[in-house]
Amino acid sequence: MTHATDAGLWGLVHAARRSLADDLSGLDAAQWHQPTLCTGWDVEHVVAHLTATATTGRWRWIRSIVLAGFRPAVHNERRLLEHLGPTPAQTLTRFEAVVEATVAPTADTAAYLGELLVHSQDIRCPLGISTEPDVRALTAVADFYARRNFTVPSKTLASGLRMTATDGPFRAGEGATVSGPTLALVMTMAGRRAYLDHLEGDGRDIIVDRLG
Repeated sequence: MTHATDAGLWGLVHAARRSLADDLSGLDAAQWHQPTLCTGWDVEHVVAHLTATATTGRWRWIRSIVLAGFRPAVHNERRLLEHLGPTPAQTLTRFEAVVEATVAPTADTAAYLGELLVHSQDIRCPLGISTEPDVRALTAVADFYARRNFTVPSKTLASGLRMTATDGPFRAGEGATVSGPTLALVMTMAGRRAYLDHLEGDGRDIIVDRLG
């Protein structure tokens, strides 16, 4: 595929944030505390985490991870708590304030786009919200995930497989075949078992085994 420019990727980030903010604006109090696909975090926690991600540049990230003893889970929890509002409405307001931000710890913009898209679906899937990310954004993330382990072991999960999107241009790898919507391929490479039922091919069982 043709790789998107960094400016193009940031445009997709901003559009994805706006889309998620629109979906979040209609939630009631109970929905804000619904468990998500991200184990241990409810909807409000995930939103606060996304705000933290959008406000943490390189040096702040380095300082935070050092103070956390190089434990990513501790780092993430501390940054999340910084951006968790006194109420869900205020947590949403804080997220809306960073929709147009272009801040990230590294230049791996596709990885941070992936984190946003995956966490958005972590929220939407349990709530039954039908909104899906732009296939252009998903394709950029799928391509990155198939080539690199970064925030998730996506390349490891995809190794030895021929992955083919049925709704877009994404193609990657050689070996046992796995096909399905680009969203399902991205979410599966991010370790979300909830999307396995959307995949087909003799490589699907390999992914099931790798996910444990």
